[in-house]
Amino acid sequence: MLSAKFKSYLHLHVLVFIAGFTAILGELISIEAIPLVWFRMLMALILMYVYVKVAKINIKITSKAITKFAFAGVIIALHWITFFTAIKVANISIALAMFSTGAFFASIIEPIIYKRAIVWYEILFGIIVIIGVYIITQSELKYITGIILGITSALLSSLFAVLNGKFLKTHSATTISFYEFLSGVLFISMYIMLFTEGFSINFFNLSVPDFGYLFILASICTTYAFIASVYIMKDISPYTVVLTYNLEPIYGIAIAVLLFPDKEKMSPAFYYGALIIIITVLCNGILKNMKKIKKSS
Repeated sequence: MLSAKFKSYLHLHVLVFIAGFTAILGELISIEAIPLVWFRMLMALILMYVYVKVAKINIKITSKAITKFAFAGVIIALHWITFFTAIKVANISIALAMFSTGAFFASIIEPIIYKRAIVWYEILFGIIVIIGVYIITQSELKYITGIILGITSALLSSLFAVLNGKFLKTHSATTISFYEFLSGVLFISMYIMLFTEGFSINFFNLSVPDFGYLFILASICTTYAFIASVYIMKDISPYTVVLTYNLEPIYGIAIAVLLFPDKEKMSPAFYYGALIIIITVLCNGILKNMKKIKKSS
């Protein structure tokens, strides 16, 4: 009989696999990144609302809190837009490799927001990550736009992750996500109405495969993954969850190479650079865990 903790570990790796599959769906969905993210956030918002009603969760908050969550929601929307655009203009491997640089950005942003000193090894790891990015850039210069978008996406991801860390001290994750999804939908809607043709018939004219992939993206890869990641923290520490999610690029790139061998075939230098970034991110997490253990002992 498997223990609850072991089941949660297995569940966690399924969630990381799902996270890696998000990029695959970004490749499969034929519409552009902005409408893609709009549909994703709208569907996820509706599903989240259903969950709130079924679970009878109170999501009433102050106007000040709504403003903070709205700001984070815009950042999340921009993060997803830049991430999926990186996939469209380059490929999955580039987008995920650059996404791995998020831990480096977090090591800079976190001390600023939490007003703590920067740790020396975070600077060292940051330099190593830059070397990894440099190797990839030199070997895959044709994907420079995707590389820049991927790095921008990682920066935005780190920013909202650190902000959410602060929000979680006073509000539930469900409440935070609901208002972030809502503000993200409103933000993208304003952009669409002001700077594009608006919500025309063509905008909603989705193919059956696109609608199916979008629903999987919004339900399984967004709403379910969020709820499940909160649930497994009953048995696994948040740190372990965050560290394990650093395996997302490995899973994602591996799946991409299997499904799209022609488009995802990269130079050996790319894999050297990606490996340097991913190993550095994992080492950073392990060192932080060791420091926490020493403090608690």
